[in-house]
Amino acid sequence: MTECSRCHQLVATDAIACPHCGVTLKAYGHPGVLLYRAAAEQVLCETCTYDADDSCTFPQRPHAKECTLYHNRFQPTVLDLEYRPSLGSSITAWLRRNMFWVGLLVLLAVSVAIALKGR
Repeated sequence: MTECSRCHQLVATDAIACPHCGVTLKAYGHPGVLLYRAAAEQVLCETCTYDADDSCTFPQRPHAKECTLYHNRFQPTVLDLEYRPSLGSSITAWLRRNMFWVGLLVLLAVSVAIALKGR
């Protein structure tokens, strides 16, 4: 469930329009794409990540009140979240990167074991 930007009532995430106030929640012709709307007198560009880094190509910039690509620059992105791989996946990745050296070390260990056993 998501919240309607106009009436702040809970709405199903797959709803194209709010059943309470009728505001369109999805981009026209693209029912899977969210349509972000600015509150009353505000514009989305003031808080948008793409406006801040000057990568926005939206024709209504900097006065856009509706946008499908809006991202609030004050909220963390996926890249901002800290990623820590598990110990097992770290070891597996290290072994894949260093397969030659691991193989050489195993071959050397076997050779030493055979030489010591033959004495």
